[in-house]
Amino acid sequence: MGHDISGFNKAGKEIAYARFSMGNYNAVILYSLLGATTYYAGVSGSGNSTTFSKQQIEKALNSYKQLYYKTDSSLSENWDLKQILDFILNCLATAQKEESVRVYFG
Repeated sequence: MGHDISGFNKAGKEIAYARFSMGNYNAVILYSLLGATTYYAGVSGSGNSTTFSKQQIEKALNSYKQLYYKTDSSLSENWDLKQILDFILNCLATAQKEESVRVYFG
């Protein structure tokens, strides 16, 4: 069990991935930033997916920056914060090209 969260472009290609073990409380950070806590099922994701607009991903990035982006050194010390940022940035790159991105919460 665990949280396997994937982002997909419109062609169905995986463009972002984040993995959290079932006991890793940092998974909640990504769900919260995306406004997707309804897809959090405790030890894993719900198995459902949803589509986020470019604006929603931009909001997630802005929230991340306000809450967690202190210095570059903090990212190297916290793998989970780095993978969350990478996930959001990869989703944003796709959403900027395609206006949206689909995210699967497994």
